[in-house]
Amino acid sequence: MTHSIRARHSDEAVTEPLLSVRDLHVDFRQGEGVVHAVRGVSFDINSGETLALVGESGSGKSVTALSVLKLLPYPAASHPKGEILFKGKELLHASDAELRAVRGNDISMIFQEPMTSLNPLHTVERQVSEVLVTHRGMRPNQARSRVVELLEQVGIDKPATRLASFPHQLSGGQRQRVVIAMALANEPDLLIADEPTTALDVTVQAQILELLKRLQSRLGMAMLFITHNLGIVRKMADTTCIMTQGEIVERGPTADIFATPQHSYTRHLLAAEPKGAPPAARPGAETIIEARDLKVWFPIKRGLLRRTVGHIKAVDGVDVELREGETLAVVGESGSGKSTLGLALLRLISSRGRVVFLGHDIQGLSWKALRPLRRHMQIVFQDPYGSLSPRLPVGDIIAEGIRVHQPRLAAAELDRRVVQALKDVGLDPAARFRYPHEFSGGQRQRIAIARAIVLEPKLLVLDEPTSALDMSVQAQVVDLLRDLQRARGLSYLFVSHDLKVVRALANAVIVLRNGKIVEQGSADEIFANPRADYTKALLAAAFEIEAVPGIVAQ
Repeated sequence: MTHSIRARHSDEAVTEPLLSVRDLHVDFRQGEGVVHAVRGVSFDINSGETLALVGESGSGKSVTALSVLKLLPYPAASHPKGEILFKGKELLHASDAELRAVRGNDISMIFQEPMTSLNPLHTVERQVSEVLVTHRGMRPNQARSRVVELLEQVGIDKPATRLASFPHQLSGGQRQRVVIAMALANEPDLLIADEPTTALDVTVQAQILELLKRLQSRLGMAMLFITHNLGIVRKMADTTCIMTQGEIVERGPTADIFATPQHSYTRHLLAAEPKGAPPAARPGAETIIEARDLKVWFPIKRGLLRRTVGHIKAVDGVDVELREGETLAVVGESGSGKSTLGLALLRLISSRGRVVFLGHDIQGLSWKALRPLRRHMQIVFQDPYGSLSPRLPVGDIIAEGIRVHQPRLAAAELDRRVVQALKDVGLDPAARFRYPHEFSGGQRQRIAIARAIVLEPKLLVLDEPTSALDMSVQAQVVDLLRDLQRARGLSYLFVSHDLKVVRALANAVIVLRNGKIVEQGSADEIFANPRADYTKALLAAAFEIEAVPGIVAQ
């Protein structure tokens, strides 16, 4: 399918671009066939300019960005046509040595999924300092102070105490901030940001965007910004290119794109936003899960003997109650304890306090005794790529839980359920024969949701389930979750920093900060009349991203 490009022309003087992409084509081998992922993409970025590539999952945004530094999985990927010029030098045909000199030095990249960008065996200090040692020739002891400065710049509280942390000890948002610090370490000429604020809460998102703008102004740094968040595009981008099915269908100054969109697909994107309200709570509904005085404390160990000198109180005395058919949203900044609370309720991490699920006190159950209840409690993790086995096709990933809990189910019925689950999340059932690396980030998240709902659980913990999805797919997933809830009486614990999605899905809201509840109540009350200053700051950042709240991340 060929789209006509509707371009808008600026009266600005023509200058030599820092980056020039010309008629770029990207193909992927798939079995005996070829997938044309990018078809004839062209754009220029000048020094100090921000260009946004906007489109739905699978539109070719990230593939285009990865092509700039030749980071695609070659030889499965190929460039049958096109050229990419950086400062006049051709990159598509550059040698490995030439590319190494450019990567991380002249051009840096922030990847969409931080857990796959960080080495799980190395500390935060080692990973950030490695960039400085490799490209700046710093000695490790010289790099330490610069690492602390970078971590502080990207909003990590008490950065010196995080130097010895490993990636698994950080929240999703904190991991993303470490990745951003690594990308900015060498003050690159061009920063490629592939959904850089996906895992960040709204207040830190605003701070990071302001940080990027300040650095851009000071360094004259250009940015290629890949995102599905149109609020960020409006705030950050000078020029916007709208992509679908591997092609740019509209481009021009961002203000013009938002004011008078020309292409029907652009109008579709601008109109897409989660809407509607959650199903009404049923009077007298059964309590699915409740917790009293729940605590998750992680010890801080120091010294040669690794003695405990304190605790990180990730969850500190929290009470929770969730009824059948209701959605309870847990909101707060990165590191507030949202995800930890969800894991503790499912007994996936150790905790203290009382947790009752379907009438059973599960804190006192052994793993063997708990196993029959596992079918009724499922989770969708924040990082879809890290939670999907790269060695299994999608169909086997989705069917794995059924094989564990219903081992005698006939093969035909098993396949029917997998097919239906894929349809429910908007994916082609033929996708069950492909592997996770063949999908975009948003598509992988939909696979993770399909894997959870295929078991028809009573409780579903949703840990940032829409963070990797573009706006239109967010709306589809919210509608899907509401439909499933109405049809099956599902209960959701919805962990999110996206308050627009929370408003469309949640009956009740808990606001967490530093592991404690600062406010809770019905969603209508919280959104209409927040009492705590912290809640007011979160809402201000969510619904008016231009206003950076006075309360900073902790």
